[in-house]
Amino acid sequence: MTSLGETARRTSTWAPLRSPVYRALWIAQLVSNLGTWMQTVGAQWMLVDDPRAAVLVPLVQTATTLPVVLLALPSGVLADLVDRRRLLIATQGAMAAGVGLLATLTGFGLTTPTVLLMLLFVIGCGQALTAPAWQAIQPDLVPAEQIPAAAALGSMSMNGASAIGPAIAGVLVSLSGPTLVFALNAVSFVGIVFVLIWWRRPRVENDYPPERALAALSAGGRFIRSSPIVRRILLRTALFIAPASALWGLLPVIAAKQLGLSSSGYGLLLGALGAGALIGAFLLSRLRIRFGPNFLLTAGAAGFAVATVVLALVSVFWIVLLALVVGGASWLLSLSTLNASMQLNLPAWVRARGLSVYQLIFMGGQALGSVVWGVLASTATSAASLLVAAGLLVVCGLSSLWWPLHAKTSNLDLTPSSHWPEPTLIFEPEPLDGPVLVLTHYRVASSNDDAFLAAMAVLGRSRQRTGASQWRLFRSVEHESTFVETFVVRSWGEHMHQHYTRLTGQDRLIEEAVERYTDGVAESEHYLAVRDGR
Repeated sequence: MTSLGETARRTSTWAPLRSPVYRALWIAQLVSNLGTWMQTVGAQWMLVDDPRAAVLVPLVQTATTLPVVLLALPSGVLADLVDRRRLLIATQGAMAAGVGLLATLTGFGLTTPTVLLMLLFVIGCGQALTAPAWQAIQPDLVPAEQIPAAAALGSMSMNGASAIGPAIAGVLVSLSGPTLVFALNAVSFVGIVFVLIWWRRPRVENDYPPERALAALSAGGRFIRSSPIVRRILLRTALFIAPASALWGLLPVIAAKQLGLSSSGYGLLLGALGAGALIGAFLLSRLRIRFGPNFLLTAGAAGFAVATVVLALVSVFWIVLLALVVGGASWLLSLSTLNASMQLNLPAWVRARGLSVYQLIFMGGQALGSVVWGVLASTATSAASLLVAAGLLVVCGLSSLWWPLHAKTSNLDLTPSSHWPEPTLIFEPEPLDGPVLVLTHYRVASSNDDAFLAAMAVLGRSRQRTGASQWRLFRSVEHESTFVETFVVRSWGEHMHQHYTRLTGQDRLIEEAVERYTDGVAESEHYLAVRDGR
C-alpha cells in the first residue's frame, strides 16, 4: 500500500490547478500578492533617504508582520470557530479599505514615517486574521495528497509576485511616486472577495455545542504541546526564519547604499528572489521524489546562506542577482516543505489553530529578526549583520542531523473517527458541567508490561491532543497486572467533542496498539465533578 507521504511526493506540482475553485482563488491571490509586493517596495523606498534608514526600512517588514505575534493565536481560534469563507471575505474587504486610506494620505502628502508604519501595522492586523483561515481552507479545496503541491503553488504565487511586482513598482515609483502602487494594491483585494463569494464551501453540520473561545485556545495549545511531530516542524521553522529575515530586512539598504541602485534596481533584486522561487517550484516535485524533506530543509538553509554571504560581500550587480536567484529557490524549498508538513499533520478541528502558531513563528520571526538585524547593522555594518545571519543559517542546516523532522511526518491518518462507544448515562449533563474524570481499566499479562507501558505513553499524548487537561496511568498494588488510566477533560461539552469530532484514524491506531497487550476488553467509566453538594 502506498502511504500518503509517498503519494504526495509523487503528485505533480500543478495538480491542484485542476480544481476550478482552487484555480480561481490561486489567480486572485497572485494578483493580490502582486499588489502587496508593490506596496512593500513603495513603503520601503519612501524611507530609504531618511537618515535613520538602516533602522526604519526594516521596520516596514516589522510593522506588517508584528500583528501576527499579537493576533496569531486569537485568529487561529476564530478561524476554527466561525465560517472561514465569511471571515476571509470580511478581512479582505477591511484590508482594501486600509490600503485605500494609505493611498489617499500619501496622495495628499500626509504620510510621515510614523503614519506609514502605523497604517502598515493596521493592514498587518488584517493579514494576521487572514493567514490561518486561508491556510486552513486548502484541504477543503484539494485532496490530502495534493497539499504539498498546493503549498508549493502558494509559495509560487507569493514569490512569482515578488519577481514581477517589485519590478513594476520600481518603475511606477520612479515615474509617479508610491501613491499609485498603494492604490493598485487596494484594488487587488477585490478579486479574492469575488471568488470567495462565488465559492460555496460545504457546510458541516453537527449537533454539538460550539467550542468556547478560551477553551478552544487552551485545546489548541494542548494539541501542539502533545504532538512531537508538530513541535519539531515549528522548531525547524524558527531555526530557519530567524537568520533568513536578515536578507529580506536589509536588502533595500544594501541596494541603495552598497550597490547604488534606484527603486527600479531594487525591484530587480526582489524580482531575482521571486524568479528563483519560481525555478524552485518547477523543480520541487522532482526533488520531493528523489530526496526526503530533511534534505530539502538542509539544502534550503545552505542555499539561502550562500545568497546572504554574496549580498554582504559582493558589489557586482549581476553576481548579486544570480545569488538571489539561488536564495529564492532555497526559500521556496524550505517554506513549502515546512508549510505542507504542518497542514498534513493537523486534523480539521484544530487546523487553523495549529497553522496560527506556525504563522506566529514564521511572521513573528521575520518581524523580530528584522529589528535585531537592523539594530546590529546600525551599530556595526549591514555586511557584518548579514555575515552573522549566514553563519546561523549554516548552523540551521547542520542542525537537521540532530533535530530532523520525525519519520512519520505527513504519514498520519487524520480521517475523523468516532470510534469511542457512547457512554451509558443515568442523567444528561449540561455542556458546561465538569470537569469530567474518565477511568479505564486494563488487565495485562506480566510478560507484556514493558510493551504496554510504551504503548500507553503514546496513548497519553493522544488523549491530551484531543482534550485531556490531565492524564496519568496507575498500577494496582493489590491486583496483579492491573492498570487504571485516568484523564480529566474540563467540561462535558469538550468531552463530547473528544468523542465525536476530534478523534482521528491515527488515534484509533494508537488505541489498537494498546489493545494488543491487554487481556479482554478495557472498560471505561465517566465521573462528573460534584459542585455545591450536588
